Amino acid sequence: MTLIGLDVGGTTMKAALFGEDAGGEDPQILASESRPTDRADPVGGVLDFAAHLAARAASLGSPARAAGIALLGIVDEASGTAVHSANVGWRDVPIRRLARERLGIPVAIGHDVRTGGLAEAVLGAGRGAGDFVFVAVGTGIAAALILNGAPYPGTVGWSGEIGHVVVRPGGEPCACGNRGCVETYASAAAISRRHGEGVPAEEVIARAGRGEEKAGRVWAEALDCLADGLAMTTLLMDPGLVVVGGGLARAGDTLLAPLEARLAARLKFRDPPRLLRTRLDDQAAVRGAAILARRALDGG
Repeated sequence: MTLIGLDVGGTTMKAALFGEDAGGEDPQILASESRPTDRADPVGGVLDFAAHLAARAASLGSPARAAGIALLGIVDEASGTAVHSANVGWRDVPIRRLARERLGIPVAIGHDVRTGGLAEAVLGAGRGAGDFVFVAVGTGIAAALILNGAPYPGTVGWSGEIGHVVVRPGGEPCACGNRGCVETYASAAAISRRHGEGVPAEEVIARAGRGEEKAGRVWAEALDCLADGLAMTTLLMDPGLVVVGGGLARAGDTLLAPLEARLAARLKFRDPPRLLRTRLDDQAAVRGAAILARRALDGG
C-alpha cells in the first residue's frame, strides 16, 4: 500500500510516498520530492503534482490508495475546502472533490499547521503530551491547538492564527489588513524585510549573534513580538508544552533560549510552558498528510 502526503506552501510544495504503516510510528518513505508552488495556477499546480505522485507510485509497483493534502491559508477540513489564502489567491476551492476526481482515490484535506501539529502529536515532539500548542515560524506564523492528540480547527477553521495577534498597535502594516501583527515582525519574511539588503532571516540571526547592531535590533524585536504572542496564547489556552516548528526552528537554541527567557518574563504569576523544537523539521505537514490519508482510507 502506498499513501501520498503532500504539503502545499506559499513558495514550495513538498511531498512523499509512504509505504506500509504510513500512519504508524515508523513510516517507510518510498520517495520524496518537491516543486515550486504554481502562483499563476495554484489549484492546477496542486492537482498536477498530486497526479504526478500517483503516477510515480504506480511506476514503483505500488499504486497509491489514498492521499492527504495539507493546505496553507484558511481551510475547512470537514468539507475539504480551501477557503482562502492571501498568499496564493484562491478562495472557496473544493479541493478534496477536485483531487478525488483527478486521482480516483480517497483524499483527505488538512490545514498545513494543524496537519503538522497532528504529526508532532503522533510521531514527534508532542508524542504522549496529549494537549499542546504547535507553532510554525516560517514565511508566516501560525499555530495549532492540539487537544487529546488531535488538532482543534475551531468553528470555521480559523483557529491558531497567532501570527495575526496584534502586539504592536499601530505598527507595521500586515497583509491581513491590520497593523502590528506578530507576523509582521517575527516571521522569517519579516526579519529579512526589516533588515533589508536582501539578507535572508537565517543570515540576519547569524549577524545578530556576531554583534551587528542592525541585525541585533531586528532579531530582538522579532523575539519580543513572538514572546508577546506566545504569552497571550499561554494565558488563554494554558498549554504545558509549546512545540516550535517552521524554518526558523532550525536556529535551535539561538531561538529557543532567548524566547524562553522572554516568555518567562511576561508570565509573572505562573510558570511558562516548556518549549521544544520540532522533531520532524520541515516534513511535519508531509507526514501529517500521510496520517490523514491513512485515516481517510480507514474511514476515520
